[in-house]
Amino acid sequence: MGERETWTTEEFGTSHEGAVGVLLADGSVPAPAHFDTGSGPHVQSTSQWSVYDGRFPSVPRAAALRAVCSCGWAGPEHRLDWEAIGEQELAEAADDEADACVRDWDGHTTAVEATTVPLPDSLTALLERLEEEIDQLAKTSPVAAVRAARRTQITAERAGYWAARATRQDLNAAEAAAALGLDEDAARKELARFGHWSPYSG
Repeated sequence: MGERETWTTEEFGTSHEGAVGVLLADGSVPAPAHFDTGSGPHVQSTSQWSVYDGRFPSVPRAAALRAVCSCGWAGPEHRLDWEAIGEQELAEAADDEADACVRDWDGHTTAVEATTVPLPDSLTALLERLEEEIDQLAKTSPVAAVRAARRTQITAERAGYWAARATRQDLNAAEAAAALGLDEDAARKELARFGHWSPYSG
């Protein structure tokens, strides 16, 4: 997969990394487009949706855009009207369709969050209040806010130690990943980080 603009959320990271995907007229996904930059043997590779305008022989023309996610999810198709696009740059002419893909992916991550293990309302409110308090502190004493953030991090790591170890005993990798909204590899590494064991252990 060539380089392209992607989006993530702070909580789910690359487990749910979104992008605007391209579909051709036959419903297939095009290969990355390659462009010779003229600087030696390096050939730039990209899957950025806006390059698929059919202006180069080796780059096909997109028929539709859709949101895609690293977890395998794909959103609905947003067809491109090439008669209306004409000679415009695709990045500008299809901006509305690309924005619709972002909204579709936002809906996907919201749906993922709804499937994760719920947190008590009291704890959610406490975390929000803590963030607000540190933000307020930063306005008068940034260094004190840094210390507060560091203390929060230490507390989280200490509290997460036994929780991670209990999770490892209670749930298999797939169950833990689903509860956290992560892929299995990311969940394994997160639990190992909190539980202080090697992420490569059994």
